[in-house]
Amino acid sequence: MTPAAHPPTPAQLLAHGIGSQHDLPLSPFYAYAGAFAALFVSFLALGLLWPTSRFRGDRAGRPLPAAVQRLADAPATRTALRLVGAAAATAVLLHLLLGPDDPERNPAPGAVYVLLWVGLVPASLLLGPVWRLLNPLRAVHALLPAPRTPRPLPAGLGIRPAAAGLLLFAWLELAAPDPASTTTLLTFLAVLTATGLLGAARHGPDWFAHADPFEVYSALLGRLSPLGRRADGRLVLRSPFHSLDSTPQLPGLVATVCVLLGSTAYDGFSDNPRWSTALQTSPLGPTATATLGLLAAIALVAALYGLCAGTLRLMSRALTSPLTSFAHSLLPIALGYLVAHYFTLFVTEGPRTVMLAAGTDNASAPAPPLAPGALAALQVGAIVTGHVLGVVAAHDRAVRLFPPARAVAGQLPLFALMIAYTLGGIGLLIA
Repeated sequence: MTPAAHPPTPAQLLAHGIGSQHDLPLSPFYAYAGAFAALFVSFLALGLLWPTSRFRGDRAGRPLPAAVQRLADAPATRTALRLVGAAAATAVLLHLLLGPDDPERNPAPGAVYVLLWVGLVPASLLLGPVWRLLNPLRAVHALLPAPRTPRPLPAGLGIRPAAAGLLLFAWLELAAPDPASTTTLLTFLAVLTATGLLGAARHGPDWFAHADPFEVYSALLGRLSPLGRRADGRLVLRSPFHSLDSTPQLPGLVATVCVLLGSTAYDGFSDNPRWSTALQTSPLGPTATATLGLLAAIALVAALYGLCAGTLRLMSRALTSPLTSFAHSLLPIALGYLVAHYFTLFVTEGPRTVMLAAGTDNASAPAPPLAPGALAALQVGAIVTGHVLGVVAAHDRAVRLFPPARAVAGQLPLFALMIAYTLGGIGLLIA
């Protein structure tokens, strides 16, 4: 792919977070060889030096000072954060209703696709599940009359509604005809609001933790934060591996992670010139073709993981739930993909969105802070690091679930899966 004759418009950047990744100075041999070497060495070292499980989940952590705990849990702090979230949501809504239908002059599309979707990544990594505290739908629900006896959540619901919401958002961002238009965004936000408030009116505020896509998204990313809570509610600092190990094995966890991985992979692939040509020439039309491509990417990620889980079940009949037992190990991989694909979008379109919101007309995005070589190293490093962390998380779970004699052999399907995901992720950067 040759550099574009003109810089991409904000609408194009919002639709494709990774930008011109094919122009990056990446050597395929060194990228693939380095990734495989990192995975192989980590797998070998873990097999030799890590014979027993070390992660203690939500029992681990060094308590923060009591004053910090009181400040974090104070009703005034919670109220202030809710007001911040409500004020931001109101500003976005007003821009959508009253502002121009032009992403070059309206900050609302950037607020949704960049500051919210991408910005939740660093925010959740630093502070944990922050969207639970900022969620404007929780603030609205708190003002509405509550039923005396909320109905319990349906058995087996898990986070499946959130997985569906994330899939809808991915379609909106990557396959919808005009994702940055005010009409499209208002329709999506109306659906999200109606689903959230009606569900919460029936089942109480716990509905948001299971059905709100951004809250579940933030909570899963927050599993990789050094800031967490023990089972007794104490605010602690701990290794993110402990938080990751305590990820609830809820129905819909696999679907949610596969949506994150598959949609991000499709975002990278959709920038390929051949796919762009296919979208324009397909007899089905660009929207239908993009939708099928997005679903195919998610289905491929899910099929590979399902094949891995099935192989694990054949290797050990004592493993009762292989699908969810190792799903937490995919979260660092999803994080690596998100960093690799959206870093440039966040550091360029994020400031431009803030400038537009502050009243600067036709604000231009700043130049990327990294040279192409440094950006390439960051992207490959993020993908490889995410997979290495996934190998560590999977190994610790495997030595806990498998008999000692089978602990290392039982990880071979997972190791093969990690290699496949790694090679695929790097391939999207250099194809």
